[in-house]
Amino acid sequence: MTETDMVEDLQYPIGQFDKSMIDRARRAEYLHVIADAPKKLAYAIEGLDDTQIETQYRPGGWTIRQVIHHLGEAHLNGFYRIKMTLTEDSPMIVPYDASKWAELGDQTLTIDPSLKIFEGVHSRLSAIFQDLSDSQFERKAINLESGEWTVEGFLALYAWHARHHTAHITNLRERNGWR
Repeated sequence: MTETDMVEDLQYPIGQFDKSMIDRARRAEYLHVIADAPKKLAYAIEGLDDTQIETQYRPGGWTIRQVIHHLGEAHLNGFYRIKMTLTEDSPMIVPYDASKWAELGDQTLTIDPSLKIFEGVHSRLSAIFQDLSDSQFERKAINLESGEWTVEGFLALYAWHARHHTAHITNLRERNGWR
């Protein structure tokens, strides 16, 4: 394995998101991931001390603290995007620079507020997704960077995203022998 392959494995431990993952047949799986993500994340960080939380999940990557804050922020943005898509006609989704957000002063806070945001957002997303019709899953929004998205696509994306970042933490724990 080349050094580039190793960095790719550390950066994308479950593979990169691809729009081919958007699949109505996988909806039940994704709904389960959304509902279960806060428990999986809590388990992934259970027992970690401050030094471990300040560890980068890969060289040049974010610390566990930044990853958790990012998950809260990204999924809160996702919640907003999904609600806009369900209530507006083809809303425009404004992108944001997650890397710049990760440099702001709130990133030094304890992870508790972001864990609560993540848990609350996932609880609400689960409730929203459970009641949607097939036609609602097909509603569309336009992301100014990545183009057209459906609610079905957002479901797949945020399920992948939760797994992706949780895997960063669990893989780091495994590599470092943190029990």
